[in-house]
Amino acid sequence: MRSIFLKEVNTFFSSLIGYIVIGVFLTALGLVLFVFPDTSLLQYNYATLDQLFSVAPMIFAFLIPAITMRSFAEEQQTGTIELLATKPVSDLAIVLGKFFACLMLVVFAILPTLLYYYTVYQLGAPKGNLDSGAIAGSYIGLVLLGGAFVSIGLFASSLTANQIVAFIFATFLCFFIHWGFDLFSRLPIFVGKSDVLVQMLGIEYHYKSISRGIIDSRDVIYFISLTAFFIILTLTSMERRKW
Repeated sequence: MRSIFLKEVNTFFSSLIGYIVIGVFLTALGLVLFVFPDTSLLQYNYATLDQLFSVAPMIFAFLIPAITMRSFAEEQQTGTIELLATKPVSDLAIVLGKFFACLMLVVFAILPTLLYYYTVYQLGAPKGNLDSGAIAGSYIGLVLLGGAFVSIGLFASSLTANQIVAFIFATFLCFFIHWGFDLFSRLPIFVGKSDVLVQMLGIEYHYKSISRGIIDSRDVIYFISLTAFFIILTLTSMERRKW
């Protein structure tokens, strides 16, 4: 797994992929937080980073599939997946190596946003008038969300040799699992009956819960289970070559 992990990380940072991903993510957040008047922190009368954590999932839904789309699709297209399979490494090690490499790139993209936290911390009146507990919970939720989206992206990439198809399918799955269940819960058939249960199936419900600053084990278990589920689906997809 370590060799796969290092290979993927080297691929990200020896080309423009890693730098473009981090640059696009930070630029998009910077525009939302400091330029666009409707969401600019400078237009608010209190110190908050709510805009960052509300916009980040939408950016991730496009950005993470762009990171993961080549993981298996490119290997299948070039035929190197068969070569990789002959090496003394299990399918699980291959999937986990790629998963942690992509997740590390996501974490590297998140880390510079701590500068935004420092900026808002300094701008507070009095200085430091900021809900640091909720922000810490939101960062944890963002990393867990990134892990879930990475596992979804890897699954989509394992289904096809076409990177564009993998990107589109992964983006659709990310949007559906994050926001779809919340939208379905508003249908008349669910309202007042099982709307909360439907919402709990989606990421949005658990992400908002963690963002309040309270780390509930049920939310953490949900993210871990969702990530594990798509990793298992990816392993099953890889088994197709042996069937």
